[in-house]
Amino acid sequence: MANLGLAEYQAHAMRTAIYPDRLDNLLYPALKLAGEAGEVAEKVGKLMRDHGYSVGANFALTLEQKESIIKELGDVLWYVAALADELGYDLQYVGGGNLDKLTGRLFRGTLGGSGDDR
Repeated sequence: MANLGLAEYQAHAMRTAIYPDRLDNLLYPALKLAGEAGEVAEKVGKLMRDHGYSVGANFALTLEQKESIIKELGDVLWYVAALADELGYDLQYVGGGNLDKLTGRLFRGTLGGSGDDR
């Protein structure tokens, strides 16, 4: 698989975007994004329940376990792209804005803590 930039990924991904009221429907991709993020959490939870994974334990994930999570992360990325597209933005803008925010927090020493405007 070729390495794609965020905007290029989004352009390709949106060619597969088929859902009700496309480009006038924030709700569908937002709900699906939450569902896919939940599936990532489910995969990790099942590693804990079924395979003894825990934080700090010397536990090596198998390639199959990693790939299973990566597939779900791909679905999360797709819905992030779709939601950004619904808002009229590309992922390059979303990612750049996020890095600017986090870099500002780093320089202000406010990475820890809570609140959006720290």
